[in-house]
Amino acid sequence: MKTLLKNARLTRKMMVREVAASLGIDQALVSKFESGKRIPTEDQIVMLAKVLQIDEQELKTQWLTEKIFAEVKDYAVASKALQMVQEQLQSYHPTKIVLSESVEKTIDCIDELKGVLQSKRALDNFRIVEALEMEYTYESNRIEGNTLTLMETDLVINEGLTISGKSMREHLEAINHKDAIDYVKHLVTSNTHITKTELLTIHNLVLRGIHPEEAGKYRSVPVSISGSKHIPPQPFLVEKQMEDYFLWYAQNRVHLHPVVLAAEMHERLVTIHPFIDGNGRTARLVMNLILLQNGYVIANIKGDLSTRMSYYRGLETVQTGGSKEEFVQFIADVEKASLENYLSILG
Repeated sequence: MKTLLKNARLTRKMMVREVAASLGIDQALVSKFESGKRIPTEDQIVMLAKVLQIDEQELKTQWLTEKIFAEVKDYAVASKALQMVQEQLQSYHPTKIVLSESVEKTIDCIDELKGVLQSKRALDNFRIVEALEMEYTYESNRIEGNTLTLMETDLVINEGLTISGKSMREHLEAINHKDAIDYVKHLVTSNTHITKTELLTIHNLVLRGIHPEEAGKYRSVPVSISGSKHIPPQPFLVEKQMEDYFLWYAQNRVHLHPVVLAAEMHERLVTIHPFIDGNGRTARLVMNLILLQNGYVIANIKGDLSTRMSYYRGLETVQTGGSKEEFVQFIADVEKASLENYLSILG
């Protein structure tokens, strides 16, 4: 792959810094790609294919080959394991999701905005990111009934103040959600994909000090969702359904568009409703982990009544056997609006 990248760049008579600028990354990283010292992310592979005018499938094939080789080369049983993987691939069929023209158009717009964002990444700064994350914490908690204002949320988290007339739970929800976002960002930085361990850690952070006996644990009792016709599975089914949840993710994460994947993982988690409390916040954090890992921005669902009702209606439609179209469209619209807001701040 390194030879393909370098030859394509030289053919196009581009400097390393020009390629780096197009991708919104440091030029030293591009040099490491060409020397084989670093393997690009999947998102970077897509961008490299466009910038260097390389066939994307060819580049992805070489990229995946190198990733697999780097992962298994030191194992004595590597050849046998690869043969078994090949056998499994013969019978593997990823989920096929047909998107409406409306959703497709929104996703195309999202990807255009993402491309603009990549070119402006140098304008990112800590204060912008911190302010948007604070707003996300405020809105995500507001959806669940937290009455802290945005300013009060900021004071609780950054100044350690206690707000008169607000419950201890509301204070903890603000602090916990900020810690959960920090953990999600750590997973993004370390390129760690969501598994049971990461999910339970996120949930533990969300409910820490609120329901200590339930934080980071699947529920052991039946639950109902207020105002919803959907009845979550009985507790004895939760473990198996969550195993299927992670298996579905592993099988589909490289095939589905990240926005669709994020919406699916969100909906599937709240439909299973594996926790006594904190399902919504945890599902939104998982959704945004996927978006951030793929170069998008946090999809911040607002907590106002109109948005909240659209959000719940989309979920209810799926959970009662209807189409996923409305919910995927809702999440795509939220991500589009979040990208537009981010870009307007960067200027």
